[in-house]
Amino acid sequence: MTVRPFTDHDIHLSLDGELPAEEREEFEAWLDRSPDKKALRDRYADDREKLRLALAGVIDEELPDRLARFGRERPTPPRSWSWRTVAAGIVLFAAGSGLGYLAGAYSPSPTGGGAAQIAARAIEAHVIYSAEKLHVVEVGADQKDHLVGWLSKRVGTTLVAPDFSASGYELVGGRLLPADSRAAAMFIYQDAAGARISLYVARDSGAPDTGFKLREELGACALYWLDGGYGYAVTATNMSGDTLRALAGSAYQQLLAAQRG
Repeated sequence: MTVRPFTDHDIHLSLDGELPAEEREEFEAWLDRSPDKKALRDRYADDREKLRLALAGVIDEELPDRLARFGRERPTPPRSWSWRTVAAGIVLFAAGSGLGYLAGAYSPSPTGGGAAQIAARAIEAHVIYSAEKLHVVEVGADQKDHLVGWLSKRVGTTLVAPDFSASGYELVGGRLLPADSRAAAMFIYQDAAGARISLYVARDSGAPDTGFKLREELGACALYWLDGGYGYAVTATNMSGDTLRALAGSAYQQLLAAQRG
């Protein structure tokens, strides 16, 4: 039997219970031969367990009025995620300060218009710049205050560079990007293994607020939303859905806190 090479993607398949049964034994053997990959699997598994424990007190809560109203106003597509799934994504961040529900209300709908365009641009930028070795950003994390002020002014809203250190990601820096005739902001982060994630922000005044939506293309995955005339997207490659939702929820909460002053 020929054994195929395993990758980080298979770690996520294993944790999600989607790794083919006939490959599981060799997958475990691969982990035993690769201590760094085994440590990565254990870290992801620990993150999932933290989410499960944190969500234990949330899953039985009543649906918030705003989310219930949003659900009545917009039909739910067949592949929708429940509000409790979104709560799982933000609960790690919210646990220290009390649970906050996403103000945009989570109710995915078929992608299209400005929201889909925001996601597509975020993914394209992530794929291009996350692969850079020497010129990843224009302004580095050592000039964080300048970076945030500059991008806030150019994009036209109060921004922050969210703190993702609890998830193992540190700020590398940021970039100013074009978005039609307007400016977009991009913050890039990296973990100890060199994996990168990004936050993309651009103005989109013509579209209504949305909840979290998912877009996958070019080997990357973006969780994006529209709020207050701006589009936001957290993008990554080879990342579990739970971890991506947790990061996006954390970004949402930190951005909201900054904009409320």
